[in-house]
Amino acid sequence: MVELLVVVLIIGILIAIALPVFLGARNRAENAAAGADLRNALAASKIYFTIGQTYTGFDVATAQAQAPDMSWVGAGDPGATEDIAIVVAAGSNVLLVRRSVAGAYYCAADNGSTATIHADDAAPSVYADVDTVVECGALPGI
Repeated sequence: MVELLVVVLIIGILIAIALPVFLGARNRAENAAAGADLRNALAASKIYFTIGQTYTGFDVATAQAQAPDMSWVGAGDPGATEDIAIVVAAGSNVLLVRRSVAGAYYCAADNGSTATIHADDAAPSVYADVDTVVECGALPGI
């Protein structure tokens, strides 16, 4: 009986150590997926820009035609889903925002010459930190 109790205790200790490690890896993977989605979305927007030398007109319908495998939404908070919001698309500027399943906001900005992807690493991550090109550019890059 004592041996069984010791085995159960050891298993409990191993679970207590492994569970936080697993959850941390899961959050990192979900955040990496958000960054990868934004890279693909930014590539789709750059294709549109290359054709017309402007982001004006890059909307949900156009984005869906460029990258039909992605979920596109209009300006505003994309929410807790895997949607990519087209927040700004005018002239030589585009701003795309996605929220990871883990809750962190990611943004991709392009001014026609420099494209960057950034993460809001604040706790908690909020949409207001990524809703303009300037705010997006001030965040840490990924």
